[in-house]
Amino acid sequence: MSTDQRGSKIALDTIGCKLNQAETELLAKQLTAAGYRLVADADEADIYILNTCTVTHVADSKSRHLLRRAHRQNPDARLVATGCYAERASQELAQINGVDLVLGNNAKADLVSRLEGHGYLCRPRRALPEPVRRSYTGFRTRAFIKIQDGCGNYCAYCIVPLVRGEEKSLPVDQIITEVNQRVADGYREVVLTGTRIGAYNYNGVNLKGLIEHILAGTGVNRLRLSSLQPYEISAELIGLWPDERLCPHFHLSLQSGSDAVLGRMKRRYTTTDYQQALALIRDSLPEAAITTDVIVGFPGETEAEFSESYDFCRRMHFARLHVFAYSPRQETAASHLPGQIGDQVKQLRSQKMLALARESSREFAQRFRGKTRPVLWEKRTNGVWSGYTDNYIKVYIRSKRNLANRLMPIELGGVNGDGLWGLNRLAEPVPAPL
Repeated sequence: MSTDQRGSKIALDTIGCKLNQAETELLAKQLTAAGYRLVADADEADIYILNTCTVTHVADSKSRHLLRRAHRQNPDARLVATGCYAERASQELAQINGVDLVLGNNAKADLVSRLEGHGYLCRPRRALPEPVRRSYTGFRTRAFIKIQDGCGNYCAYCIVPLVRGEEKSLPVDQIITEVNQRVADGYREVVLTGTRIGAYNYNGVNLKGLIEHILAGTGVNRLRLSSLQPYEISAELIGLWPDERLCPHFHLSLQSGSDAVLGRMKRRYTTTDYQQALALIRDSLPEAAITTDVIVGFPGETEAEFSESYDFCRRMHFARLHVFAYSPRQETAASHLPGQIGDQVKQLRSQKMLALARESSREFAQRFRGKTRPVLWEKRTNGVWSGYTDNYIKVYIRSKRNLANRLMPIELGGVNGDGLWGLNRLAEPVPAPL
């Protein structure tokens, strides 16, 4: 292998949240800017980098599985693990056959130089041509941009504050520059993400102020927010949404619809607080999607408390409901609470809540049959394109045209699995940026 090519092919993989995805996308940009070539699969790579998650035992298991699979596919590739699992339990990952290097979250910002310093990367003598660099725009049509990291809430079940550290916000100018770069790369939608974006505050600029700066200082077509807490919703924040570039989609964390369970979780709101936040959104934006997360089987959750949570979720009519069975993390307070729930009970409760999630998602989508919404098309599978409306309904359409990264108004039709069919009367798409 020649000197200027050695170690130049890199495969990236990500598990977990939108923040992880944002950090992996940034790493991809840094690598291509340095002249390294990104490849899709571990079997093509000189180095395989996995950005891990550790929010549940399932995430841990997926991380170990991907690393072992990468080693089987390509025993000669060097394997690097980073991210939250690497931060929490570096020795566990280091013992996996084939793993060469484990680096925690603090190493992500300068991961390229660290890998070069370890001799894992040898910077090419010639940079990649600009068209090749620009052709790699992450893993999706939507770009994920990190605006904040860390959390100081310390909910009883959550490992994230221990692996992400104290709350810190990125400079406004840095975020504006990143958004403009993604727009120049051809992205049509940007998602602002972080551990707790509602806590954003940089030199007195809060989340509302940041959004105003982005809308005024960039040409982004669509701007979407990741997760918010109920107490972070305000009339002032919602007042920004008349700007059509802001997607009417709010991911509002719930975790349980039982006040008793919320108290044991050490969440900082009640179900009444949650309903008030939801009503504030729907009064101003009746077509907005409200999506959420809910945990079943939290320690001490009785049948009555689960039923209370289930009924609350049913009454809220969520557009999407992400269901998680409680997963004990030994470093958290909840793992030491009495009344740990057995796996069989968790599974039964998960199945019931997942059935509700499917029903709620279908009911929300059906409200928009016959209506026209802007759809950003992402990918084609077996001749069928899929994409998302501004209010996060998945839409499918059959077309021989190349619709990738095209934003266009689509009339919505019948139900198709987890979304709706788009009626095959395609208007001319809004041109993608040059």
